[in-house]
Amino acid sequence: MSVAPIDLPIDDTSAARNKRGRNKLESTAGKAKKRLTSRGATIAALIIAVLWTLPTFGLFVTSFRPQNLIQTTGWWTAFSNWGWTLDNYEEALTAGNSQLTMAGAFVNSFAITLPATIIPISIALLAAYAFAWMNFRGKNTLFIFVFALQIVPIQMALIPLLQLFSQGKILGFEAFVGIGQAGYAQVWLAHTIFALPLIIFLLHNFVSEIPGDVIEAARVDGAGHGQIFFRIILPLTMPAIASVAIFQFLWVWNDLLVSLIFADGRVAPITKLLAEMTGSRGEAWHLLTAGAFIAIIVPLIVFLALQRFFVRGLLAGSTKG
Repeated sequence: MSVAPIDLPIDDTSAARNKRGRNKLESTAGKAKKRLTSRGATIAALIIAVLWTLPTFGLFVTSFRPQNLIQTTGWWTAFSNWGWTLDNYEEALTAGNSQLTMAGAFVNSFAITLPATIIPISIALLAAYAFAWMNFRGKNTLFIFVFALQIVPIQMALIPLLQLFSQGKILGFEAFVGIGQAGYAQVWLAHTIFALPLIIFLLHNFVSEIPGDVIEAARVDGAGHGQIFFRIILPLTMPAIASVAIFQFLWVWNDLLVSLIFADGRVAPITKLLAEMTGSRGEAWHLLTAGAFIAIIVPLIVFLALQRFFVRGLLAGSTKG
């Protein structure tokens, strides 16, 4: 005797939900792509690119012209009034004061920017993990307080911070060797303090989007906070870390305000030396064109080399839900 097969109902709710989610995502992406690749958007992007690039190109051409031509004719006459030279770059590299030259300031910018990027990101990543996946009293209040610090102008903190540095003490302790003197430590600390609120907020958004099931599974397997942080949080957050690192690197490299207050003498970065290069009355402003392109080399290389990490970090988590 044969038994007729029984058709069992198949629960395809999850598959249908995933399919609908993919269709919705593809539809949204298609609409966004259509809007961004329209003829009007392309023309607008080209116009903005030309308007943004033209002054930079003019500055670049000016940097190769002699001083007398710079002061008497416009940069657009460079192709008809030939006079290309590298004298501006040679003079800019050797310009400076009694304590520092442009080449030394270039090295100082590296010595300031690299630690001022690594230190706040390291601290902020730990804080972001604590705010996202650790439970402690007053967590939400403290996070709101950290978030609110972003609206405090940097200028309000400059004088109190300078007073603490001049006394050589931070929170009652001798903070670093060189505090109160001309050293890198006070510049690192200033950039770290000013950068932490925004970096904590940005990294918290990425860390909190990691699926909770992954964290719970690690805890069930006996992983502690250290193992979860280094083996799960850190690898999954690398795109976001790369994006924040690029932002912080460019911000610190191009900073002038903090450098004017805390970086004096032999530790001055290239931005501060550029501000002093033109002279007290702007009589040597032709050197500023060459100096500006010397200073822009490193940010340009960093952005172009890490552009794919930057874009990946910006898009991380954008398709959630």
